[in-house]
Amino acid sequence: MPTLSHFDESGASRMVDVGAKGETARVARASALVRMKPETLTLIRDKKLSKGDVLEVARLAGIMAAKKTADLIPLCHPLPLTSVKLDFTFPADDAVRIEAAVSVFARTGVEMEALTAVTVAALTVYDMCKAADRAMTIEAVRLEEKDGGQSGHFVRDPS
Repeated sequence: MPTLSHFDESGASRMVDVGAKGETARVARASALVRMKPETLTLIRDKKLSKGDVLEVARLAGIMAAKKTADLIPLCHPLPLTSVKLDFTFPADDAVRIEAAVSVFARTGVEMEALTAVTVAALTVYDMCKAADRAMTIEAVRLEEKDGGQSGHFVRDPS
């Protein structure tokens, strides 16, 4: 069983020392799903909410969040991100799927940045639409893929 790298031998929290690792290209993709009333999704798609274009504001929030991940998650390394991209799809008449793809050339991966991006984007959708639909849910926040570094390539099984 793998050990938890954020704790030392005595159980104290620590930031993992990545100084001896080589810099490599690393990428991660994460996703989240926001479920809502179909009427709320129609308002989003038609850009009819008074607060503005929900998905563009959520995209900016996700990008900003990815860049601030080390400020939010105590043991994350600050990373010089080279790319953050968020996309939105509509897998059902009551859902928005958010996917983030994050890239870096560094000594550690960007999984947390991708996960933070989709989570904050989903929270932004909720915030902008809560007056129309307080019953929205944020679901299935998860890592879809990561590549680069010693642990190799991971792709979530689609099933």
